[in-house]
Amino acid sequence: MPTPSTKPSTFLLFPWGLMSIALVLLLNLTLNNAWFAKNWSWIALVLIIPAAILENFKVGYSTMRIMFLKVVFSLISFLLVGMAFGSSVTGWYNMKFADAPPAKYIHLPWYVLLALAVLLLIQVAQLFSMLKAVKREFMQLDPDQ
Repeated sequence: MPTPSTKPSTFLLFPWGLMSIALVLLLNLTLNNAWFAKNWSWIALVLIIPAAILENFKVGYSTMRIMFLKVVFSLISFLLVGMAFGSSVTGWYNMKFADAPPAKYIHLPWYVLLALAVLLLIQVAQLFSMLKAVKREFMQLDPDQ
């Protein structure tokens, strides 16, 4: 009889939320603005809903490796969105207030900011649910309970 595998599956280790954030930013940078402006809702729908569902599957698994990777990928997600937002604010500031020649920057329309905010809120919700799972694990190990 084969023994069950103790390694978590690749599905649980894959950063679904980070991948969705990277795809939203990549599509914003590469696609034509007119086409992306017309189809942003469908693209966001196709990227946000699966990321939320697939990240939600990780909540029940409280192994340390999955939780550690979840925290690391969430931090990378916040770093990536922060850098994109910082570049966008810098470009806006240079155009509006500085008399310097325009530098390269990332233009983030409102719908991209909305999609990124929703994805980051999903990441935050997942982190809090993971902390709840960690508390539950520790409470099971507590001899006083």
